[in-house]
Amino acid sequence: MERNEILELYASGQRDFTGADLSGVDLSRCHLPGIILTGANLRGTNLSRAHLTGANLSQANLYWANLNFVKIDKSKLPDANLAKATMTGASFAKAKLPRANLTGTNMVGANFFQANLRSANFGCANLEWINLRGANLSGANFSWANLAFARLSGAMLYGAVFHGINLEEAYLNGVDLTGSTLIAVNLKGAKMNGIKLEGANLIAADLTQAQLRGANLSGADLTEAKLVLTCLDRANLNWTCLRRTDFKCADLTNATLIGANISEANFTDTILPEKTKRYFCLTSNNQELNEELECLIDSQPEMSKVAVV
Repeated sequence: MERNEILELYASGQRDFTGADLSGVDLSRCHLPGIILTGANLRGTNLSRAHLTGANLSQANLYWANLNFVKIDKSKLPDANLAKATMTGASFAKAKLPRANLTGTNMVGANFFQANLRSANFGCANLEWINLRGANLSGANFSWANLAFARLSGAMLYGAVFHGINLEEAYLNGVDLTGSTLIAVNLKGAKMNGIKLEGANLIAADLTQAQLRGANLSGADLTEAKLVLTCLDRANLNWTCLRRTDFKCADLTNATLIGANISEANFTDTILPEKTKRYFCLTSNNQELNEELECLIDSQPEMSKVAVV
């Protein structure tokens, strides 16, 4: 089926093109809201800047399709294959894409506000600057994806997989990542105020200059994690594992660390409440760490006014 044929049929009132073969067809800038393309073959199809709001593309094949700046809000794409597609600046707001294959896609600046992406596969995708606010990403696979500067505030991420991903400068304020595995994940400069990371695995994660005000990390494993210049004001670090964690120049004002394992942790130039330092000195068997903390106590007397554990 060619471009003119589908446009003529659509103009005549036809909306159902289930199973149609539109592979390689140029449908750029076409106005086709509400079109039904269930199971259609759109491999390599050019849909850039097309208007497909409310369309049904369930189980459609969009492999390597051009969806740059397409407007496809409130559409249905469950089980669709969008692998290797380009979606720069595309708008999928409130669209339904459960179990969609989005591996290797380029989605820079795309809008998936409140979209349903449950169990979708984003493996190796480029999602820089993507808007995923309020999206359902439960069970989604983000392995090796690039989410630098992504906006994820309010997103549902229960059971999501984050192996090898990049979340540098991402917006994760208030997100619930309880029990998540984030081993060696890049979270440099991420905005994570009020985030829930109870029991999370953050071994060797890089949280340099991240913002974690009021974050709940109780019971999390931060072994060998990097928190240099990180803001942890009012953070809950109770019962965390902080073995060999680097807190150099970090701000732990009003943070609580009851029961934390701080073996071989680096607190060089760290802002810590005085009583917290004294608590560590009393509970730690590490002489070198005790001497370091005692030096900090002597050099920062003003911290004595801070609320502590």
